[in-house]
Order: sequence, then structure tokens, then C-alpha cells
Amino acid sequence: MAAVALMLGGGGLVAANVYASASEGWGGDTTKQASPDAASDGATIDCPDVGTQLTTVPDAAKTEVDNQLALLDQQITEAYQKLKDSTESIRQDASFADNAIMNPLKEKRSATIARINDAIARVGDRPEGLDALAGCTLIAPTKSDDQSGDGNGDGSGDATGSTGDQSGQPGQGQQGNQQSTNGPVASDYADITSVQPNVNAAQDQADASRGTFVTACGVNENGLFNSDNVIVAPGVTNGAHHFHDYVGNQSNNAFASDDDLAKAKTSCENQGDKSTYYWPVLRLQNGKQERDADKPGGGTEGNSGQIVTAKAATLTFVGNPKSKVVAMPRLLRIITGDAKAFVNGPANANASWSCTGFEDRQLKDKYPLCPSGSDVVRTFKFQSCWDGRNIDSANHRTHVAFEAADGTCPDGFEAIPQLVQRIVYDVKAPSLQDGGKTTPLFAVDSFPEQQHKPVTDHGDFINVFDEGLMKDMVNCINNGEKCGAGTDNDPGDSGNGNGNGNGNGNGNGNGNGNGGGSGSGEPQESPTATDSAQPTASATASDEPAGNGGNAGNGGNGGNGGKGDDGGKGDNGGQATADPATSAPDDQPTDVQTTDPGSLTTAVSVPKADTKTEGSKATPTQGGSDDNAGSGGEVGTAETTPPAASSGGESYAAVSPNEPQAQGGLAETGANLWPAVAGALLLVAGFVVLYRSKRGAR
Repeated sequence: MAAVALMLGGGGLVAANVYASASEGWGGDTTKQASPDAASDGATIDCPDVGTQLTTVPDAAKTEVDNQLALLDQQITEAYQKLKDSTESIRQDASFADNAIMNPLKEKRSATIARINDAIARVGDRPEGLDALAGCTLIAPTKSDDQSGDGNGDGSGDATGSTGDQSGQPGQGQQGNQQSTNGPVASDYADITSVQPNVNAAQDQADASRGTFVTACGVNENGLFNSDNVIVAPGVTNGAHHFHDYVGNQSNNAFASDDDLAKAKTSCENQGDKSTYYWPVLRLQNGKQERDADKPGGGTEGNSGQIVTAKAATLTFVGNPKSKVVAMPRLLRIITGDAKAFVNGPANANASWSCTGFEDRQLKDKYPLCPSGSDVVRTFKFQSCWDGRNIDSANHRTHVAFEAADGTCPDGFEAIPQLVQRIVYDVKAPSLQDGGKTTPLFAVDSFPEQQHKPVTDHGDFINVFDEGLMKDMVNCINNGEKCGAGTDNDPGDSGNGNGNGNGNGNGNGNGNGNGGGSGSGEPQESPTATDSAQPTASATASDEPAGNGGNAGNGGNGGNGGKGDDGGKGDNGGQATADPATSAPDDQPTDVQTTDPGSLTTAVSVPKADTKTEGSKATPTQGGSDDNAGSGGEVGTAETTPPAASSGGESYAAVSPNEPQAQGGLAETGANLWPAVAGALLLVAGFVVLYRSKRGAR
């Protein structure tokens, strides 16, 4: 199927053929989509990605270059919004788009690129060829009469992922031949049962590293969202122009320094993993007004609808089919996939979509239509070859690489553990025949001009593993073992009386933790939305988190039953007094029933109700003193919520609505001390009475 698209850019009108891709992937019998599918999508703007062309940026110029690159993204966003708002003007005047949108955009980009050149030239060699990247291309949709039809295409899809004749059945997104949003559209979906198996596993060789290491960090139950990207746009609010889910490190926002990440709390069961894992949120296109509906990165940039919390998220580090792996350097940054792949093309795309029960078939540029009883699966396999020197690169790509099919890394690169993220969603196949009215469509958040295409899916990772735990991971993988959460070989937090490794895990508690619960010794936090967004621990009386009871279901198998350095018990060890300095103010919001993104600014964490009402005060069967107990050996009667988020900007921490919250301040101190004072007074009174009785007897 071919369609004619008008491309207006920088002063010219050119006719071009744009061929719609009808593939479920890019391997084997599939075909690659080299340019946007104008036959089925609304108009969009295609600008050369300046950031990917920068392979070297001197450290002294990095901040300014990052800011200017973020400005380029903002300029595209603004131009795209004007394009959407100018449909009627463009229809009446063919030159309007060129004169009012594309030419001004080129002028702005030229000035911004010049500032990038100057910033680099002040401390190094001036880049070559960037000036030629200023011009952008407008990809116009085909006329509505080219997509005429009754809007009732069956949308069932076939083995190639097509959804009917695009010249006659527009499918989703069309309301009487009128596209209602900036995507997704019916052709973005494919019936997984019609896709042929296309996954080929590499054959392990003699020196292969066959082990696996699993870290469990939850599914963002804390509701930590923001539209920043600290890797690509550090220091820039809304640098991503779409919202991310965050698990692991709870301090990730645009302004988080390496030190902030190192000192942060983590949602990971093993407190030795403070790494940050994040990806675009998935939304149901059901018209729900989330609390980001009028916020940048949210509704004002085309990202609207109900945010879906994943059913499960598995983070597994695997080995190399040809060689042993070496440790990842601390603070290594990896981005996999391309958030701009819809216009950039698939060179850096790395999305994989499938359904439970069908994961031998993966889709690259389609969302899957899963049969009843099957869940949507979203998989990221990160780059697993490292240049041995850098933790990041100017374009955030050249310091890492993908291994070849046989496991070989490029010259000068060495194999590192490969992160494989598998995220599962309980979402139903949308009703394409009525544009998602009966069952809503789902799609990832994206840059506005990327139109929520599945090919733009991507994941981000910063390694903040403790060096000792990273060494354990490498040994496990190289020795062919299965380690980590949910295995019999889980390093846990052995030897740590608190979350930062400052305690003594060999104290009074034996840390065996054979209880059947899944409680963790990590303290819970009460809601806070102060400017500094300092967390308020409800189960610790110090700034350090209490001891960790080990992995879920193992009730402390990490051996943390000993007495830690910090005061207060873990969340399963009973109550503890919170530090008054970090207590939540009385006027804090207490509604934790919503899954909406909270009061969204730079970084956002959202309250989410914990459906587990038990386990907030489990009784330890063994352990240290009441003053300094670790949480090992506890019997966790039910799951507790993961550590709540703490991040810059306004923040709301997730807590159980039924969990007693520790209260700081003098009022609580008095409440806790008055029984002791009363007892002391009664004792003194008793002595007085006894004394007077004896005197009377004389």
C-alpha cells in the first residue's frame, strides 16, 4: 500500500511516497519501516536528532549542551502543538504550515545549534555538520477522503499486523473519519495469535556465563512518576516530555546527583541495589483525567488517560553465550530503545511486545492484541557490552553496545551482565472496530510528535549496586548459578543491620527468618510534600533505615536479626518513634486511595492504597533489644508496602491506609513517657505511705 505524503520543510514542497509497514517485527520475513506511516497517522514533524550525532562533548561544555538539546526538543513540541491547532488554517492555505510553523522552527533550531557549536568550541574542537540538521520535515496525513469509510473496520489484524484496508477502514482514532487524538491508531496493533514464532536463542559456547541474578524492586506501588530524564536531560524539568514509571531508586528526578542516587532509598528488596530502573508509563486511552491532565509531560503534551500499574515487573541480569562477564562500573548509564524511533527510524529501536503464553513471538512496531486470559508483556533487553572506560557518552549510546548473535562484543568492548526487564500488564485487547469505545486502547507515553507508537518504547538504567553485591552477581552469573530474589541463593542483606550496611547482622537475632510472611525490615514512610521532600520513617528513630528482613516470603533469610546501629525496629518489628525532624506536617494530604500521579512538578510520587492490612505490626520471634532490634527472624503475617518514594519536588509517599503511623514531636514523646512517669510517682507515693505507717506504729 502506498500513499502520497506532502513533506514541507525549510522552504520547499516535495511529494514523496511513504509505504506503510505491515510487519510484526524486523527479523525474518518482516520488513522495516523506514519512515512514518502517513497513510494511517496524523501529521507529525520529523527533525534530525542532533543529540545522536554528538559523539564527544567536553565535560566543561556538557551542561550547556544538555540544556540546548532539551531546548531543541521543546521547540519541536511547541511546533507540533501549533500544527495540531492549525489544521483548518493549513487546509485553507497550503503555505501556512511552511510560513507559520516549519520556517520559524528551522530558525529557532539554527540558533540553538549555533549555541551548541559555540559551547563545544570554547573548550574543544568545533563540531562539523550540525548546522545541516536545523531543517525539519512535516509529514502530512493523507486526505480524509483517502481514508474514507464507515469507521467500522473489523480491526482484527492478520499475521502481518495490518488492520484492514487503510483506504477504506480507518479503525481506531477515527470518529466519522476524524482522528480524535495524536495516536495510537488501529494499525499500531497486531493479533499475537497470528504472528509466527520469531525468537531465536543464542547457542551457549564452552566459556559461556550461564547464570542469572534477579533483583525484585516492585511495580512502582509507591507511584513515583515524573516527566524528567536525568540521563538525557539532567537539570531540565520535563526533559522527557512524557511520564516515566520508576522502580528501585526513589530519588530519581532531573536534579538528582550521583551522590543523591547513592544516598537514596530503594524499592528493591535487597537494599544493596539502589539502581534506578525507569520506562514510559502505559495508559488506557479511556478519557480518564489523571492529575497530570493539565501538566507538561502529561495531558498538555498529548499523554492522557489512565496510568496502568504493572501486574509484575521482573529485573533479571543474565550472562553472555560466549564469555564470562565483568562487573558493571558503578553509575553506568544505559538507555535501550529510541524514544524518537517513529521519525528517526528503527536503527536504535529495541522495543519488544508480546503476550503471556506467546513469548516465542515478539512484536517490534505493534502493540499486541492478546487473547482472553493472556496478559500484555513488555520486554527490554539492554546493551551488554561495555567499552571498559566510560559510564556514559555524549549521545548516551557509544559507551555500550549490543553483543552479536553469538555473544561476541565489538573490539575494545567486554561483556557485562545483561539487564532484561519483563513487565506484565493486565489489560484487555482493545475494541478496534469502534475506536476503543467498548474496550479502551492502550499505549505508552511519548514525545508528542511520536504519536504513542510502540516502536518508541524504551528503558533507562543507572547502576547503583553496592560493589559487593555487584561482585556477587558477577560470580553467580559466571558460575552458572541462579541467584537473587525468589531463589535459594539470595545474598539478601547479610551482615547489614540497616539499609546502608552500617549495622551488625550477627547480634542477638539469628536472622534465620523461617516465618511464612513476606515482610521487609525496610521502614515505611508517612506522606510528605515539603519542599525538601524528606522522607518520614514510621519504623525507625534514626536517619538510617532499619535492618532488612530479607526477601519476600523468606522473612529475613538475609541474616539481619542482629542488633543494628540505628534505633527502632523494622516495619515488622513493632512500633518505633519517628524522628520529629522528619515527621509529616499535620496538613499533609492523607488520601492514599488514588493511582493518579500526584501534584506534579519536577518529580512526583503518588499515593497508592495498600490492599494488605495485616503485617504492619508483626511480632518478632527472635531478635535484638527493643531499642535497637534488626528485623531478622520475624514472622511476617502479610506483605507490607515497599519503601515509599522520596524525591525532589512535591512528593507523596505511599502508605497502607490502615497502618498505624508513628507521630513525632513533643506530644508523642509525652504520650510515650507518661505511663513511666505515673508509675514512678506511684512508687514514690508508696514509699511515703510505708514510711508514715512505720512512724505511726512507733
